[in-house]
Amino acid sequence: MTIIVKIGGSLMRGTAPRRLLARLAGEQGVVVVPGGGALADQVRAVQPQWDLSDAAAHRMALLAMEQMAHAMADLESRLLPARTPAELAEATAKGAALWFPAAMTLGHAGIPESWDITSDSLALWLAAEMGADRLVLVKAPGAPFLAPSGDRTTDIAAWSATGLADAAFATMAVRFTGDILAVPADDGDRLDAALRTGARATELNEEAKEGSRPS
Repeated sequence: MTIIVKIGGSLMRGTAPRRLLARLAGEQGVVVVPGGGALADQVRAVQPQWDLSDAAAHRMALLAMEQMAHAMADLESRLLPARTPAELAEATAKGAALWFPAAMTLGHAGIPESWDITSDSLALWLAAEMGADRLVLVKAPGAPFLAPSGDRTTDIAAWSATGLADAAFATMAVRFTGDILAVPADDGDRLDAALRTGARATELNEEAKEGSRPS
């Protein structure tokens, strides 16, 4: 089973997420996708100052993700760097992969160059490209999580509407048939459940309603 785990950029703005990375590094079949964090924030800040195009800012933000991947590799050496589909397949067969996104995404015709596409949608794009079984968005505590309604389309549209995911996420989700889950980084039970290969999304959503323990 292949599980894409996107680590929210907000988790990369403060203390380094060593414990989370260590948890993921022990999971075979996981692909860690870095958010852009504070580096992407700087792109947002400089774009209006320099009157940069959305296309340029999009590429700069992708490179912010690439830099965060370098940081994560330094923080947790067990994560296996992967830049191509072949490297991803090889890495997930051995352990947990760490995606360096630039090689597969910069200038890709199927990825619009705008702020509607952030690391959330890029993780979803990768999940579809790999035919992954599940995408897990790990968000900072306090993110606007909503109780699952039982309808995937409704839930994902609400994520985009409330800012839990980016504006393009709901549209891009159409081409991905696997599970899509969002969990807070400080909820150990929900993260463990999301990484459990035998559970389906409906079961995990029911568990999310019942409460959990800190990670």
